[in-house]
This record gives sequence, C-alpha cells and structure tokens, in this order.
Amino acid sequence: MLTALAIQNIVLIDQLSLEFQRGLSVLTGETGAGKSILLDSLGLVTGERADSGLVRAGSAGGSVTAEFDIPDSHPVHALLAEQGLADEGRELRLRRQLGTDGRSRAFVNDQPVGVGLLARIGGLLVEIHGQQGQLGLLNPANHRALLDAFGGLLPQVGAVQSAYQTFREVQAAVDAARERLAKARADEDYLRHAADELSALDPKPGEEADLAESRTLMMHGEQIATELTEALAAVSGDGGAEAGLRVALRRLERVVEKAGGRLDPVIEALNRGFTEIEEASRSLEGVARDLEFDPRLLERAEERLFALRAAARKHGCAVEELPAVRDALIEQLQALETGEQGLMGLETALKQAVADYSAKAEALGAARAGAAVRLDAAVMAELPPLKLERATFRTAVTRLPRDRWASHGADEVQFEVSTNPGSAMGPLSKIASGGELSRFALALKVVLAEADSPTTLIFDEIDQGVGGAVAAAVGERLARLSDGAQVLVVTHSPQVAARGGAHLRVGKTVEGDVTLTRVESLAPDERREEIARMLAGAMITDEARAAATRLLEGAEG
Repeated sequence: MLTALAIQNIVLIDQLSLEFQRGLSVLTGETGAGKSILLDSLGLVTGERADSGLVRAGSAGGSVTAEFDIPDSHPVHALLAEQGLADEGRELRLRRQLGTDGRSRAFVNDQPVGVGLLARIGGLLVEIHGQQGQLGLLNPANHRALLDAFGGLLPQVGAVQSAYQTFREVQAAVDAARERLAKARADEDYLRHAADELSALDPKPGEEADLAESRTLMMHGEQIATELTEALAAVSGDGGAEAGLRVALRRLERVVEKAGGRLDPVIEALNRGFTEIEEASRSLEGVARDLEFDPRLLERAEERLFALRAAARKHGCAVEELPAVRDALIEQLQALETGEQGLMGLETALKQAVADYSAKAEALGAARAGAAVRLDAAVMAELPPLKLERATFRTAVTRLPRDRWASHGADEVQFEVSTNPGSAMGPLSKIASGGELSRFALALKVVLAEADSPTTLIFDEIDQGVGGAVAAAVGERLARLSDGAQVLVVTHSPQVAARGGAHLRVGKTVEGDVTLTRVESLAPDERREEIARMLAGAMITDEARAAATRLLEGAEG
C-alpha cells in the first residue's frame, strides 16, 4: 500500500508531505483547489508521461517521491529481481524528477531506472480510475486473466499452458523435419547421381600416390630400359665385368701353387666379387623385366589418375577424401528414407499434441463461459444501486482460430456494456461515459475483489453526476472494497466522504503574491465541518452540521 507521498515544486505545490493508511481515504475540497495535482503527481511517480507544465512556475524542476509497504508475496519483488534491482523487503521507494525541459529521471530504491520500468512497477502497485482514463481491469488485455481468477480456473489454465508448450515443441520439430526433408528431396537427383558416379569410380585410399608413381616410371620407361641394358652389358655381357673376373681367376689359378699361399686372399676376393656380380646381373634382369614399357598401361594409369582428380575438383576436396565423400552421399540418401519415416512419426505426435491441447482448451473455454455467466450476474446485481439500472454488462468469450491459439488457451475475453436498452453492446472502455465508466469499474472491483486486488486503488470523482442514495451506494461499495485493499477517492459527495477512514482536505492559500495548494488531515470535528460544507455550500448551517453528523454516524454504524 501507499504509505507516504512527498511532492516538491509541482504546479501549485511548493512542498508537501502526506502519510496514508490502510482502508478508505477521501480527498475533498472546492473545485480548482488542486486535488488533480495530487493525482498528476502520483501518476508521474508511477511512470505516466512527463509534462514540463507540471513544474511549478519559477522552479528549476520538480520531484515526487512515493513510498510503499508491500507484502513478501507481491509480484513486484519478482520484477525487481528480474531487473537486478535492490529489494529492501517490504519498503519500496519510487522517485521521479522532472525538469522544465520536460526531461525526467526515475529511481527505484534510489537506483536509476528507465521510465518504462518505472511504469511496469507502478502498474503493479497503483491502479487509477479517473475521468480521463481507466487502467487495470478496464484494459481488455487483462480481462481473460481476471475471469480466470474469478472462476478459480488457474489449475486448468496451467494444464493448457503445459499442453501448449508440448504442442509448440512438437510443431517446431515437425517444421524442422519438413524443411530438412524438402531440402533433401530437392537435392535427391544430384545426390543419387553423385553417389552412383563415385561408387562406379570406386576410389581407394592411397591410390593417387601409387598411380602418380607408376605413371612417372612408365613415362621414363624407355630411357630406364636402355640404361638397364647398357648396365647389364657392362656387368655380364661380352667384355663385361663378369668376363674379366673369369679371365683373372683362370690366370691366377695357374700359378697359385707356385705363389706359396700369397694369392689365396686375392682369389677369395675375386670369387666374392664374381658372386656379387652374378647377383647384380640377376637383379638388373629382373628390374628390366618389371619395367618393360607398355604404352597401353601408361594410358590406363593416366586416365584413372585424371578421373580421380576431376572428381576431387567437382566435390571440392582432395583425392584422398573421395571415399569419405561417397560414403556421406550414400548416408544422405539413406537419411532421406529414414527422414520420411521420422516425419511421419512426428506428424502423428503433432496430431496427438494438437488434440490434447484442443481438448484442454475447449474444456477451459467451457469453464470460462460458465464463469462469465456468474460474473455477469454478480456485476449486474451491483449496477442498479449505482444508477446504472438501465445498463447491461456482458463478458464475451470468443473462440479463436488455430493461428491465434496461445498458452492461455483458445479464447478471447472482453468486458462489454450497453448503457441503454436496445443499444448495441460494445467494449466497456469505449461505450461508457467518464462517470459511468468509474461506476462500472467500481462494480467490477467489488465483484473481483479477491481475484484482482492491487496494492492501491484510486478513484477520481467516481460520484460525478450522482447524489443521494446513489452516492451512498458508491460510498458503501468503496468502503467494502477497502476491506481488502487501500482505496483513495477524490470526491465531491458528502455521502462518500463520510465513509472514509481518513479525510484529507485540499485547498488553496495565497502567501504574498504566490498561490499555493495545501493539504491537511482533518480531525473528527474538522471532518464534520467539511462534510457540512459539502452539504450546504459556502454558508454552513446548523442543519448541515446535523446532517453531516448523521452521515458520519450512519457510516460508522
């Protein structure tokens, strides 16, 4: 609830500090005394649009500070945590500074914040119903949640939210699978052709290096063969090394016995050399056979190597990677078949999820329709005492098409009214006039007290244009509403003023050549005098004082 309001240099207020209590507080005063300044100040500090015209003439700037006492369970704590703002428990301070250029600065618990965040916090704390506009429950965006809370439907709403989340998750999976499958189908001809082409080519790991080496050898095969022939001739042909060694051995063997053993090492060395030469000759012959030049083999090797390299360029990879590319293409084709099966399974799951959500949403819609009937009856019962006996109130519950399904269900909820018999029903905020709108808001607030109870409710001249029994009915309902919430009401009605637990009087004073607005809290005797003034006008009579006393006693009773 609002506990204190401090205003500096706003319109006709130079400096003002007010304290508030629980229950119903009334603000009275003559027309033009400055009651609207208090509401403008409270609107400013809770995030409404700033206007440089609010700054008191001659001042460099103005400011408003509001202090609140909020319970631990209040949703504003979650918002503070979400925004990383310091939470001081039950105490909360909002402050707005306004310059003559229209620029403003906002603070929450003395921490600077944006005006948008200030408005979000203020919206959770204060709800204003005035002649210029209605907030809170008169906003169509809030009607569904209010109906659900009134009807005790929150468990069903939770079940619908869970079913909706499942439905959306499966829908997303289906969409992704369809996209993948469509892309795969679009590429299927290419994938199949490329896979068949690589499968026919059948590339092997290391094949490029082997082919390149063989090609190089075959390209130089004729030259290598010539040199091998010459080398073989030098080793084993006529006049070659092998023949020379044979001649040397024969000559030494003729004189070996005469040399007294001195030739034995030489003969052994020549025998070893002869053996090595024989082995070298055989090796040369083998190499010559292996490197026998065949132009057809070279052509086939070059064709194979060129085919592998062309495939690698086509697929943008190295020749060594072609086997992996082929395998990947085959896997994509296989995935196309399994993807179709997977999509069928997901589509079946989607049908089940849609059916589950639709069933739960339909049941919730039926429950909302039932709650709407009860809400309409309760609100209609409140209208005659508020001089709205010719009006009709209706809660319209409309089924939404599938493309507008949401986590809260498949229904749109809107409060509608008709202010005169035979006139068309329409949105509450557009059909009713200012005074009617405030009284509709009061009737709704009384009925929805347990379902919708913000910290502080403010009604600005809700009694405009009514008097007598209707004003008394308005006061009685405001008092009833204040049992569960803090209520502040700006009023010209003595019947409403008599219901207040606290009474503030707003008036103007002239100090020197400056006009200022002052607010004072009235004691019981002062309060009776103010209500008598409201009854009698400028000349307060004993009859007016007696009537004020009866009003106060009746309100207490």
